[in-house]
Amino acid sequence: MQATIHEAKARLSELIETVENGGEVVIARRKQPVARLVATKHRKRSRIGVLAGRPFRMGRDFDDTQATERLAKVFGVPKQ
Repeated sequence: MQATIHEAKARLSELIETVENGGEVVIARRKQPVARLVATKHRKRSRIGVLAGRPFRMGRDFDDTQATERLAKVFGVPKQ
């Protein structure tokens, strides 16, 4: 399929859908092809971080005040 730059601006969503369905779109300026829209390789979305793709559960004592105080001492955090 070929489209002018003006058509591409007006129908971008439609042209992208054409490409997603396996088609190819050539964009032309004054009937001269200047660009080609093609589909990219589909990439699986991934989460960023150490726990990407793994279940995460908080520990039973995550809000334990004594543990918090011990950690504060270890890291030199002043008591409030």
